[in-house]
Amino acid sequence: MKLGVFTVLLGDKTLDEALKYLKSIGVDAVEIGCGGYPGTAHCNAVEFIKDKSLIRNFKDTLDKYGMTLSALSVHGNPVHPQKEVARRYHSEFEAAVQLASELGIDRVVTFSGCPGDSENSMYPNWVTCAWPDDFQEILKWQWNEVLIPYWQKTADIAKKYGVDKIAFEMHPGFCVYNPETVLKLRGAVGNIIGANFDPSHLFWQGIDPVAAIRELKGAIYHFHAKDTKIDLYNTSKNGVLDTKHFSNEAERSWIFRTVGYGHGEDIWRAICSELRLSGYDYVMSIEHEDSLMTPQEGLEKAVSFLKKVMIFEEKPTGMWWA
Repeated sequence: MKLGVFTVLLGDKTLDEALKYLKSIGVDAVEIGCGGYPGTAHCNAVEFIKDKSLIRNFKDTLDKYGMTLSALSVHGNPVHPQKEVARRYHSEFEAAVQLASELGIDRVVTFSGCPGDSENSMYPNWVTCAWPDDFQEILKWQWNEVLIPYWQKTADIAKKYGVDKIAFEMHPGFCVYNPETVLKLRGAVGNIIGANFDPSHLFWQGIDPVAAIRELKGAIYHFHAKDTKIDLYNTSKNGVLDTKHFSNEAERSWIFRTVGYGHGEDIWRAICSELRLSGYDYVMSIEHEDSLMTPQEGLEKAVSFLKKVMIFEEKPTGMWWA
């Protein structure tokens, strides 16, 4: 397994500067944002596929520092009810899979997206309740009329460019937000659909990441190393659903933290071990969204922490003691 970083936290640096710094702190792989919510600080897929010289320079910079490119990330909402917004996210996704083909990688990280509640909606509608029955009707429409048809067509586009792993980050607010919904869409679209496994979004939902990894065995295509701190006092009062701004740390039920500052080594050792049992032996990509630390401090603490708990070496060849 390799230690990687999602480079959006270094968006104030050039790609060359970012890779030089990451190499100096012991990072082996990078996940690069190329559109959508992650932005285009280090790579703009739409522009790159128009200009092959940009792709060559990008490759040369990665090679210069011996960095593995773990994935292109283009998180967005391509089923947004506002058609122009949806078209933009779809175009960026399609550009990302074309660029992945040019770069020789087989996976792209994104969100499933979330439609509205009808053709006339203006904003996404994430359903969290089974009742009143209106919500069941919304879910049926979202999945059967929008989400499944969209990803069936889009999966065919990805396959055309040799991308056979679309890794959905399980993120509340979007239709795919837990193992059950990943597997539901995978069942409808095919094995091209999998997970970008980010424990931070599972912790605050009350999901055990180890159990989730076991449930998703064979369907984990990428991994984000990010933590969440649950505030027991605030959750005792208000539960885990929280719409307060992330800057209001003291009042929120939970906040994102650098790995090790939400859960200790025992939890992260169990996560790493379960990943190995599940057959995932690719990259743990650090994503930094800790508002209590600077990007540099949070990243370097995460690197130090993960080096203690990750299993880096190849799988053992046999049980020599038995």
